[in-house]
Amino acid sequence: MTKKMKTPPPAVHPRPVSLSEPILSKRGKIVIAAGIVTAAVGFFLVTFTDPAGQNWASNLCPFVILGGYALIGVGIVVPDPAPPSSPPNPPLPQR
Repeated sequence: MTKKMKTPPPAVHPRPVSLSEPILSKRGKIVIAAGIVTAAVGFFLVTFTDPAGQNWASNLCPFVILGGYALIGVGIVVPDPAPPSSPPNPPLPQR
């Protein structure tokens, strides 16, 4: 018996990236900037921790740093808001 030859799958061409489309949305860039600032504040809080790790800064800074990293991740995928589909209707004159 002979083996049946499988046909190769058709080539899938990814959508070309247009240079006119921004990769990150404006809102995404703002969220990423807020995440960078938040993470920087978290790293600044590390300077206030004690060696035993028992003060407020030791308890707070890991959550601030992770929150900043989470904001950066969210900023990568957040889209711009959709434009309104139609302008609002003008008010009708009163009779």
